[in-house]
Amino acid sequence: MNNPLLLQDGLPLFSQICAEHIEPAVDAILAENRATLAKITAIDNPSWENFVESLETLDERLHRAWSPATHLNAVMNSPAIRAAYNACLPKISDYATELDQNGRLQRGYSMLKSGPEWQTYNAAQRKLVEDALRDFRLAGVDLPSKKKTRFREIMQELSKLQAKFEENLLDATQGWFKQVTVENSLQGIPENALARARHEAQFRGLEGHVFTLDYPSYSTVITYADDRALREQLYQAYTTRASDQGPNAGRWDNSQAMQEILRLRHEAAVLTGFKNFAEYSLATKMVRSPEEVIAFLNDLVSRCQPAGRSDLQELQRYARERDGLENLAAWDMGYYSEKLREARYAITDETLRPYFPLEKVRAGLFEVMHRLYGITLTQAASAEVWHPDVGLYEIHDQAGGLQGRLYLDLYARKHKRSGAWMDDALSRRRTAQGVQIPAAYLTCNFPPPIGETPSLLSHDEVLTLFHEFGHCLHHLLTQVDYPAVAGINGVAWDAVELPSQFHENFAWTREGLALVSSHYQTGEPLPDALYRKLLAARHFHTALALLRQLEFGLFDFNLHLRADKRISDDFITSTLAEIRRQVSVVPVPDWNRFAHSFSHIFAGGYAAGYYSYLWAEVLAADAYSAFEETDVFNRVTGKRFRDTILGQGGSREAMELFVAFRGRQPTLDAFLRVNGIAA
Repeated sequence: MNNPLLLQDGLPLFSQICAEHIEPAVDAILAENRATLAKITAIDNPSWENFVESLETLDERLHRAWSPATHLNAVMNSPAIRAAYNACLPKISDYATELDQNGRLQRGYSMLKSGPEWQTYNAAQRKLVEDALRDFRLAGVDLPSKKKTRFREIMQELSKLQAKFEENLLDATQGWFKQVTVENSLQGIPENALARARHEAQFRGLEGHVFTLDYPSYSTVITYADDRALREQLYQAYTTRASDQGPNAGRWDNSQAMQEILRLRHEAAVLTGFKNFAEYSLATKMVRSPEEVIAFLNDLVSRCQPAGRSDLQELQRYARERDGLENLAAWDMGYYSEKLREARYAITDETLRPYFPLEKVRAGLFEVMHRLYGITLTQAASAEVWHPDVGLYEIHDQAGGLQGRLYLDLYARKHKRSGAWMDDALSRRRTAQGVQIPAAYLTCNFPPPIGETPSLLSHDEVLTLFHEFGHCLHHLLTQVDYPAVAGINGVAWDAVELPSQFHENFAWTREGLALVSSHYQTGEPLPDALYRKLLAARHFHTALALLRQLEFGLFDFNLHLRADKRISDDFITSTLAEIRRQVSVVPVPDWNRFAHSFSHIFAGGYAAGYYSYLWAEVLAADAYSAFEETDVFNRVTGKRFRDTILGQGGSREAMELFVAFRGRQPTLDAFLRVNGIAA
């Protein structure tokens, strides 16, 4: 009982959780759950109360232990936590597959659907039951015993391999740095970035400046450093992480793990009656066929390529005229793109950073959400957190009712996974004791404060914060009482990005930017002149950015569509090379190993689903156009979006909810306009 992960009330006690708590807690809960499960499956007349709610209690008990353990592995990684996490992965995977392959559980859900109470169930209850029956099929519940055993073995091995992929990537990212002691090599790099690099060097006990592969450090060099050789060094180290190429070639190589992941996914899909993993993946998405995905992506390629080629030609011409550079390399793209944007619009990320101190952005973000949805966010008076930089915030509605809790962990640091993400800490659930308040983690890797200078964000980083906050609202503002379909749970994977991408739009509006901007020294809001320049530059080279996303989406989907049991490293690299020839207009060196750090598909939930970002962006642009038809902070439209999209979670089909909000099916019009592809 001294194990904080076994406590089942309140929020996690992060200050008390140690690595040695993780495996004993998981073992104890799995044993208890299995004993209780035997009693549940022995029920002759299952009802919602004695069957579904009992299973929800088991899921909740495990989630309360495993969610904080998983989170700590991502944000406070250490050898001890990593070892405990990896020891539990096969146990968790085995238990999950055991549930999904339990014929008695399937029988119970089937009896609920065919029983007399079915007609009394609401939409959320029906969706929960139907999703469960679908998931039984996807786990091979009806397979012969030997094949069921093999499926379980595959799931265990996949959980290990995907964790290993992420570990290799983290180690490779932190396993390289560049020390610069020659001042001439630092020309062009902004002072705030140099201050961070000096601080990093001092931290390591080194002279001069140190640049790392953490994204804030890497992106600064690749975008601003005049020294082309320095840009090339950083680019090569970054794009060959965890691979057989680059300065640490072979040290944390993901090649074998990637091959095994693809092979095992294909085998699992075939076992359960699908031709390939791409088809298997679409069983839980809005899009229903591989042909529809490929057609959607190829249609966008054909629309974007002409503008993309024009953008590249313009950039080549500019580099030639400015510096006499005849051939643009991959490490030149960001640099000359930023220089051209500055020349054309007289604006850079560094011009804007002083107007976006993180504290102001956070306060302004909260005010935007108050105006849209009537919610108020306040910092909790006290909180159990995993790092001093983390804050816990409470969300209240207009009547003062507590709607959710949100952990904010926003700065980059050692032993923290790169990128930005949201995750579920607690789901909304109604029991006899009342409603469990949902909670979420919002994690970013923004530059931390240095001395008296606060964390200053680029506008892209402001967009990232709005994006992840949209995911959090989707989870926290749910009005669904059943965890399996509340918040982000049960949402079709290619619709889950709708709320996140939708909220980015408010960080482009004059009204929104007025709330999130304030010069960190003078307090001056973002001037109108700068806003006009920012808006004018919004469509600058968007075709190139879209083509890059389309390249990723087509690579991912074709990889899983074509994979079979005979996977080789050449299959992965040749598939990527083929897609690049079809889609990309930007030169990429042969030694680039982007795929080896593509954690979205090899370690995350986007396998055969990366197209979801673009699919959901179409939905988000169309949804936001409803606000353009009224006004930005129209409370009536905001309430309708909250009630039909945010509040419903996965309780109804995603397209049904979109139509309920928009009054019609989505179209490409707003997406093409927002991205400057159409007038």
